[in-house]
Amino acid sequence: MFTSDYKQGLDYFLQGWRLITQKGLRRFVVMPIVINIVLLIAIFWLMMGQVGHFAAWAVSFVPDWLDWLSYVIYALAVITLLVIYFFIFNLLAGFIAAPFNGMLAEKVEIMLTGEKLNDAGMLDLVKDTPRIVKREWQKFVYSFPKFLGLFALSFVPGIGQTVIPPLFFLYGAWMAAIQYCDYPFDNHKIAFMKMRYQLGEKRALNLTFGGLVSLCTFVPFLNFIIIPVAVCGATALWVDHYRPLLLSEQKTQSAVATSPRDITPSR
Repeated sequence: MFTSDYKQGLDYFLQGWRLITQKGLRRFVVMPIVINIVLLIAIFWLMMGQVGHFAAWAVSFVPDWLDWLSYVIYALAVITLLVIYFFIFNLLAGFIAAPFNGMLAEKVEIMLTGEKLNDAGMLDLVKDTPRIVKREWQKFVYSFPKFLGLFALSFVPGIGQTVIPPLFFLYGAWMAAIQYCDYPFDNHKIAFMKMRYQLGEKRALNLTFGGLVSLCTFVPFLNFIIIPVAVCGATALWVDHYRPLLLSEQKTQSAVATSPRDITPSR
């Protein structure tokens, strides 16, 4: 079962790359890519000025008799800093590109299912922006305390240079899954807490997908287009694993809410 989940995570990641080339989706891919390029250049410029200082600081805690570990500690410190900047990038990209990513997720779902969600246009996009930004804020409130805790522990000698980097990677993979899978969930007004619960039910699948997305964020050139790829792959994942059940639940709840109720006349 777990092997199947890992394979499916890879399949949806690859499907995202195929979908961004489909006719009818390309124009919705352009804006997230432009935003991605601008943010990555800015963050890379900031990171290059800090990575050497941070790595040297981490190595300074290694005693002389463990000097042979300096190279390992240096590499882990660089990885930690990369993950920190990855979080900052995802946060900024989430807020700025969210409306465009939501629209891309909607177009992908229409292409995969043949069912139209709504008559969304630029006016609808503007109207939905406050709700979308609020959703991004929910993600921030959920993710930031975890990031802050890991970041604080990264300053603990020994633990910060050995245990924290892999934990940071798992954290980044989980947050990437939440970030990109949330767009199709949010398009159907499914609550953030329910979305998190549903993703947790298939944790291996979503961690695999999110982990691959996270890795591409660190690869030059691939990181320029990873946002639309992730949105497309996550939407395909939503269509296959979550859409049938959750939309059926919504219809049932709507029918119950609108059905006439028996009223017993008072005596």
